[in-house]
Amino acid sequence: MRNKLLIFFCISVILSGCVGVASKGIFGTGVSVAFDPRTVGTQVDDSIMQKNLTAKILLIDKKYLLSVKTKVLDGRIFLTGKVDNPEEKLKLTKLAWETSGARSVRNDIKIKEDFNFQQSAKDILITSQLRSAMIFNKNIKATNYQIDTYKKKIYIYGIALTSDEKDMVISEAEEILDVENVVASIILVDDLRIQKD
Repeated sequence: MRNKLLIFFCISVILSGCVGVASKGIFGTGVSVAFDPRTVGTQVDDSIMQKNLTAKILLIDKKYLLSVKTKVLDGRIFLTGKVDNPEEKLKLTKLAWETSGARSVRNDIKIKEDFNFQQSAKDILITSQLRSAMIFNKNIKATNYQIDTYKKKIYIYGIALTSDEKDMVISEAEEILDVENVVASIILVDDLRIQKD
């Protein structure tokens, strides 16, 4: 019975990932496939890779559901979040590399420290300020980016249509008060394996 339940869960995760690409996009609610410069096939492949990796991570330990985030762009895997010790970080990196279709893995997972409410609130504020700045900048397709902030360090993942757009995103992040560092994992459309016509 347990095996049937596990198989059902894995299949539903994979299928919901496929539906998600068509209905709400890779980057969240309201994002159209038309805004994503990747082909629909690449978006589906990335979504399936991401769902498979997430399912594998959850099979190791359910605590990772809230503490670890994954993002797959054009076969490149990005990991963020917090874990208890360095061994867990290495285990998750290895798991990401073992994912079928992985071209590269970037692990920005941090080792947990004591919770600091003030720091967490500041990180949330920084993320929302950058998200707002990107939405109001007409030269940036804000829907193509994901932002994570940890200890005043901004991690930006996404696809830029031009190198000017990439520079603008980084510039917007650097202008936010109290930001100590910007780590940009932004892929240019020209660097994608397969692009829309």
